[in-house]
Amino acid sequence: MPIDYKKNQALFRDIVSVEEAEGLLEWLQNKPAAKVDLAACTHLHPANLQVLMAAKSRITAWPNDANLRAWLETALKSK
Repeated sequence: MPIDYKKNQALFRDIVSVEEAEGLLEWLQNKPAAKVDLAACTHLHPANLQVLMAAKSRITAWPNDANLRAWLETALKSK
């Protein structure tokens, strides 16, 4: 499972595809203070990025992959 939902944190692993976006949206709507750990994520479909942007999720760990990290930090860090 690409997203492991804990009590108040979502752990992203490997390839997170478009199929996960709806479940992620629903989970974040029910847990607006939830945190997101992207450390083990190797690919994030843009639909999931849009969900994270809309939810203004707090990222606790950025991807280990430098290119993915740079892309996501640019998109998700608040100004």
